[in-house]
Amino acid sequence: MQAWTIMGHGPHDLDDVRQLEIATPTPGPGELLIQVGAVGLNPADYKVIENGTWNDPHVIGMDAAGIVAGLGRGVTDFTVGDRVFYHGDLRRAGSLATYTVTTSQSVAHLPANVSLDAAAASLCGTLTAYQALHRKANLTTAQSVLIHAGGGAVGLAALQFAHQLGLQTITTTSARKRALVERVGADVIIDYHQTDVTQAVLDATNSRGVDVSLNTLGGEALAADTARMAYNGQIIAIGDGMPAHFDFDTRALSLNRAGLGGVYRSADPVGIHDLAVMATTVGEQLASGTLDPVIGATLSFNQAVIGLKHLKHDENLGKLVVHVDSSLK
Repeated sequence: MQAWTIMGHGPHDLDDVRQLEIATPTPGPGELLIQVGAVGLNPADYKVIENGTWNDPHVIGMDAAGIVAGLGRGVTDFTVGDRVFYHGDLRRAGSLATYTVTTSQSVAHLPANVSLDAAAASLCGTLTAYQALHRKANLTTAQSVLIHAGGGAVGLAALQFAHQLGLQTITTTSARKRALVERVGADVIIDYHQTDVTQAVLDATNSRGVDVSLNTLGGEALAADTARMAYNGQIIAIGDGMPAHFDFDTRALSLNRAGLGGVYRSADPVGIHDLAVMATTVGEQLASGTLDPVIGATLSFNQAVIGLKHLKHDENLGKLVVHVDSSLK
């Protein structure tokens, strides 16, 4: 089968990625063999490439939609021919290949009226946004949410979920991505290049501050959020890094961490299966038209690395999806 691979000691460059002919994998106990139709590209894909080390060709890619082509021993919830999608484990062979193997625990069935493209586009970023709002945040008394980088994959999904929850949505974005944010809707849009974010948030909330911040920036940007929060506010950290100093006390703030990939390292079966539970809900929303996957471009299999370069340099507008097998529906 054909696969996009990386090999050797890191650090790597995206130009080191090679398309190779390798053996088709075989599913082990509890695993599925997936014939891949479409793959959604994510920043984590190129970060793994740049920083990883592998002694054998390692297949890249972690989000996939396709057709079940084989069952490992003990799998009972799937049959060959099922349409499925899932967010995969970065430690194992990935999805940018004709076939891939993954644990059945994290795989969701895909509704018949949802395209493989839409499904592949609605995994890493979308599930992260869903986890942040539906698993991490306490929304009992929440009225408002600040969503950083609203034009990114997490932000675009979070804006839609927040609207469904009846929250006032305030988001930061650049002028280049403003149209994407307007497409999914936001009550207040802040161009962070032109406007003081803290003052704009306070103006939008009558000086109270927001109840929840979804912060994809990480680092010192988390500390900057403290001046934007209402009393008892919650900051959900999605970006990497923690600030050197954080004032929790003045406004009785809480800091929570959202992330998908670590669940595989934890080996927690409940957490791993929750990826499938969340994806099932996302699939239902795609089927009903209540969730827009915001696909910016679809690429051929041969263009996968070009897509990763666009993503790394923030040249994309919307989700990038790679067609691995366009004949699959």
